[in-house]
Amino acid sequence: MTVGQSGTSVKGGRNPIAAFLIGESRAIKEVRLQVAQVAPSDASVIVTGPSGSGKEMVARAIHAASQRADAAHVSVNCGAIPRELIESELFGHEKGSFTGAHAQHRGRFEEADGGTLFLDEIGDMPHDMQVKLLRVLEDRRVQRVGGRGVIPVDARIVSATHRDLDSAIDEKRFREDLFYRLAVFPIDLPSLAERREDVAPLIRHFLAQGQKNGADVRFNAAALDRLANHDWPGNVRELRNLVERAGILFPGETIGAEQVERMLLRRGRNSAAERAALWAATAEIPKPAPMGDVAPTADAPILTRDTPVALKTMLGDLERRYIEEALSLANGVVAEAARLLGLQRTTLIEKMRKYGVEVAA
Repeated sequence: MTVGQSGTSVKGGRNPIAAFLIGESRAIKEVRLQVAQVAPSDASVIVTGPSGSGKEMVARAIHAASQRADAAHVSVNCGAIPRELIESELFGHEKGSFTGAHAQHRGRFEEADGGTLFLDEIGDMPHDMQVKLLRVLEDRRVQRVGGRGVIPVDARIVSATHRDLDSAIDEKRFREDLFYRLAVFPIDLPSLAERREDVAPLIRHFLAQGQKNGADVRFNAAALDRLANHDWPGNVRELRNLVERAGILFPGETIGAEQVERMLLRRGRNSAAERAALWAATAEIPKPAPMGDVAPTADAPILTRDTPVALKTMLGDLERRYIEEALSLANGVVAEAARLLGLQRTTLIEKMRKYGVEVAA
C-alpha cells in the first residue's frame, strides 16, 4: 500500500481520499467510500466519532476530493473559542463594535467563501450561537458584529463532534433543526480499537512523515503485534504521538515489544475510574485561593486522629496546581496541556472554568 502524506494537496492523479484516510480495515474502507460519494456535492456533512479518531482528516479528505479543492479549507474549533468571542470569530466584526475591536475583522465564514468550513466540536457550541448559526446556514449570508449590511457567503459546511448529539437534543442542549441542517450526510468514524488492522498502516505513515523530519526508527513484528492489541483510548492521535516519541527515545533503533511496553506505561494516565473519582471528589468544592509559586509536588498533610484532612479541598488544590503547571509547560496551549494531564481538551477547558484558571496572554 502506498502511503500518502496527510495535509498535502493532490497532484499527479493521486487519490486524495486515500492520502488522508490511511488504513486497510473494512471500517476505514467504508468511510472512504462514503467520502467519495459525498465529496462531489455541496451537501453538509457531520462526522461523529471519539476524540482523536481522525475526524478532521475526514473533513480534509472531503475538501480535497471536492470541486472546492483549490479554494480555502478553514477549520474552527467551536469548543476552544471563549463564549463571548465565538460570534465575532465566525461572522467577523466591525471596528469599534466592542471593547478591543480596533480594526475590522473578517470572520471564518468569509475566509471560507468558495471553499470548505470545518466546524470541529460543534456539540460544544453555546445554545444561543446555535440559533445564529442556523440562520446563516439557511440564508447563506453573514452580518458582522456591529455591522448593518449582510455579506453573502458560499462555504461548504463539514462539522464534527465526539458528543452524543441524540442525547444533547433530548436534553435541549442542541437544536434539532440545526442538527438536521448539518447532518444531510452523516459519517461515523470508528475508534482505532474497532479497526486494529489500521494500526500497522498508520505506523508506516507516521514513520514516513518522521523520516522526512530527520527521525529514523523502526518497529519489529513483536512491537507491531503489541501495538495492534493495545486499546488506544486516545485513538489515532495517541498512536501518532507514540510513534513521534519513539523517534525521540530510540533514534536509529529497531523497537521491540519491551520498548513499546515502556512507552505505553510512560503515558502517565490515571484509569477512567480514578479520573471519575477525582472529579466527583472535587465537584462541589469552593474555588481554591491562588497558589502562587507552590509546586504541584508540595508535601501533602499527614492524616492523624487529631489532624483531620479536608480531602476535597486538598484534591482541588492539587488538581488546580497541576492544571496551572501543565499550561505553563505547554506555553498556554490548551491542547498540549490536556495531553500532559491525560485529559480530553474539552474536559480540561471545563476544569479551567471550574477553578477560574486562565491562560496568560
